[in-house]
Amino acid sequence: MLNKFLFTRIDNVSLVVFRVVFGLLIFLESVGAIFTGWVKRTLIEPNFTFNFIGLDFLQPLPGNGMYFYFALMGVFGFLVMLGYKYRYSMSAFTLMWAGVYFMQKNSYNNHYYLLLLLCLLMIMVPASRYFSLDARNNPSFQRISMPRWCKWIIILQVWIVYTYAAVAKLYGDWFDISVVELLMKPRAHYYIIGDLLQERWVHYFIAYIGILFDFLIVPLLLIKKTRKWAFFASIFFHLFNSIVFQIGIFPYLSLGFSLFFFEAETIRNIFLKKKPIYTKNELEIPPYKNALLVFAGIWFAIQIALPVRHWFIKDDVLWTEEGHRLSWRMMLRSKSGYITFKVVNKKTGNEKYVNLKEYLSPKQQRIITSKPDVIWQFAQRLKKEYQAKGEDVHVYAVSSKVSVNGGKLKPFVKPDVDLASEPWHYFSHEEWIYLSELKESKDWEE
Repeated sequence: MLNKFLFTRIDNVSLVVFRVVFGLLIFLESVGAIFTGWVKRTLIEPNFTFNFIGLDFLQPLPGNGMYFYFALMGVFGFLVMLGYKYRYSMSAFTLMWAGVYFMQKNSYNNHYYLLLLLCLLMIMVPASRYFSLDARNNPSFQRISMPRWCKWIIILQVWIVYTYAAVAKLYGDWFDISVVELLMKPRAHYYIIGDLLQERWVHYFIAYIGILFDFLIVPLLLIKKTRKWAFFASIFFHLFNSIVFQIGIFPYLSLGFSLFFFEAETIRNIFLKKKPIYTKNELEIPPYKNALLVFAGIWFAIQIALPVRHWFIKDDVLWTEEGHRLSWRMMLRSKSGYITFKVVNKKTGNEKYVNLKEYLSPKQQRIITSKPDVIWQFAQRLKKEYQAKGEDVHVYAVSSKVSVNGGKLKPFVKPDVDLASEPWHYFSHEEWIYLSELKESKDWEE
């Protein structure tokens, strides 16, 4: 039964068209990052970037190197769209995108992570077997069908993303629309829709429709009777997100997923009218069957486990940020605060307060106030800097307070802990972070 479900061949038009869309979008993501100034702000102007912990060797290329880096990624994206040397082009883009993703956390965005996952999956699938330069240059390579698993591996990945995005919204500040209100305030100046976005009924609509959409969109697209209406809802939902939140290619990538839900004949009649329709439904069990099942089992086990890891870490992820990344927690909270670092020479006792402006870009100064991993990494960087000058130092966050969703400022980092000597714990709570429910402490005094 499993063999029949996974390895029966079906028409490949959805995957072929998705490859073209995907290649176009990653091309636009790459060159767009250059022309919108994202590369300059995120990777060139800062003195350094906060990479994922353990990957300290990943830092931006010097000078204008990152412009050439992103331009080359754009070339590989364009080749993916054309289907030229597809697996090499897709693999090269994936490797370079992984480098960008892991080298910086200043502009963390869930769609960057999703893009990395999709790149890995797209390497596996035979997306260039039709309507590609590979197929044109080698006619024997051309096929009009694919194994059914190629469709379902994408659908299951998307389903996981939407489901966890919905689950993450099930908390008080989302239900009472305070989060949505905070998200809409900076958009009051938007032409035509700015005033509308400040209306309370609009906030309720966004909050509750957001939950329903994330929970239901994949099931409704799978059901033939509701598919068309679900697709129209997707168009409205994702275009709204694109206009209001300006989150790059993510809304259009999400619309591209719809290709895997419609009948092959429908996709063919819209995009590739000359393509023959495949209807044989042959069962071909490949030699890589066992390897595929092992890979899929590990892949989806990780995808299901990572977003729930914060449930096993002490305190609230909204406060500690521990388990926030890789968890599809999209636009769920607003945080603000301040932090002051003090460096103390272990031998002389001399103290020096750190001027963050000398080290960090404006965006880095904002994220360091409430993200423990970034706070810890900065302390380690200060320690190494002073060691290079022959000084052994303690590093303290002597004044650190954070507000979540517009609430009261609360103490965040314990001021008596030497962060420079603390190890980092990947899957457990950092005890130098105050608990979010702390009620009695002198540190509460404003």
